[in-house]
Amino acid sequence: VQLVESGGGLVQPVGSLRRACAASGSILNINRMRWYRQSPGRQRELVTSMTGGGSTNYEHSVQGRFTISRDNGKNTEYLQMNILKPQDTAVYYCNAEYMDYELSQGDAWGQGTLVTVSS
Repeated sequence: VQLVESGGGLVQPVGSLRRACAASGSILNINRMRWYRQSPGRQRELVTSMTGGGSTNYEHSVQGRFTISRDNGKNTEYLQMNILKPQDTAVYYCNAEYMDYELSQGDAWGQGTLVTVSS
């Protein structure tokens, strides 16, 4: 199972960016999906997550600005980031918990993509 991210890059403060994370491989279903980020000199932190049933959680600093969503038919999760701030600058990683066709559970990570918020 592979997760391929897209949509990173440079954006100005208060701008928006949409990230996508597409899963491929022997996937029966995907349960929880998450986005993490890691800034220089800091530990990786959980930004947001969504269960298979659609329940979401957000880290307090992104509450109201970031939105996680998913398209189960495409095995893809999205992260819409609005009103971006310089402190949102980080490498962002997607993560997915899945079950494969052999009914084994697994955990996959995207390759990570840098998001830079700067004027």
